[in-house]
Amino acid sequence: MFISKENIAKRVSEISLRISENFHDTNPVIISILNGSFIFTADIIRELDIDCEVDFIKISSYEGMNSTGSIKMSKDLSIDIKNRRVIIVEDIIDSGLSIKYLYKHILNYKPRDITIVSLLAKTNNYKLNFNIDIIGFEISSEFVVGYGLDFNQRFRNLKSIFKLNSPSR
Repeated sequence: MFISKENIAKRVSEISLRISENFHDTNPVIISILNGSFIFTADIIRELDIDCEVDFIKISSYEGMNSTGSIKMSKDLSIDIKNRRVIIVEDIIDSGLSIKYLYKHILNYKPRDITIVSLLAKTNNYKLNFNIDIIGFEISSEFVVGYGLDFNQRFRNLKSIFKLNSPSR
């Protein structure tokens, strides 16, 4: 086990408290990035002490353990976020390709501001011209699964996060 369900739960509580404090006077739109962040997002919103709206964007950039180098969007927003406070919830920031795409895409809708929350970040792997506001755990370059993260759509249901060395197909 790489990150236990207990450590994840503790960090989710800390993140939810911080979001509740930072957005206490607003009704932010939380945008969950499918498929990987749906469990993380659900756990966050259940612990919030504020009103919020939730929407989803679905993108993909991975085949197996490797990035394809391009982003494919299969579901866009359904809530109007113009002049709204937006929180993007991502499962993992690896190369930065997906979050760069998402940040630029969301800016096109003219939100009041954007906060980015990521469960995991491989901070040595990316260079961004904007901040990742809240990071659950910084990790190195391991490929990880569990708690929503997958390998070819498998292992999302694991309650903890595990390193995946040589996957079986």
